[in-house]
Amino acid sequence: MAPHHLPFYLAPGSGTDTLMVVMGIFLIGTLLWVGTLYWKLHSLPERMAHKSQKLQFEFVAVLGLISLFTHMHIFWIAGLLIALIDIPDFGTPLRSIADSVEKIADATPGEEGEPTETPSPAGKASAPQEKEPSHV
Repeated sequence: MAPHHLPFYLAPGSGTDTLMVVMGIFLIGTLLWVGTLYWKLHSLPERMAHKSQKLQFEFVAVLGLISLFTHMHIFWIAGLLIALIDIPDFGTPLRSIADSVEKIADATPGEEGEPTETPSPAGKASAPQEKEPSHV
């Protein structure tokens, strides 16, 4: 039998070890907290790129997955740098230019459905011309 003057952290012979139970709960809580912190830190580039263009977001997400599975931190750093840089939108102006050029190519000088006549060099009207399809 143990004397009564032993410290509190020593387990009694017939009971449970209270300090070990408390430390086990603390260890599980700490592991869950560190795991949550790791996932939040790992998804930081994706959360930053979520506001940007779809292509940039997908590229950053793929780099994050590659870094997660390969444990190579260079992919995570590259994803973070890409998420920080705002890539200019070249697609919208080019699409607008292409749509405008297509409208110009489809436009006819006369009314819709009416063939146009072009004057010949001699001043006489030539035969009506048909509209050629656009290959833009």
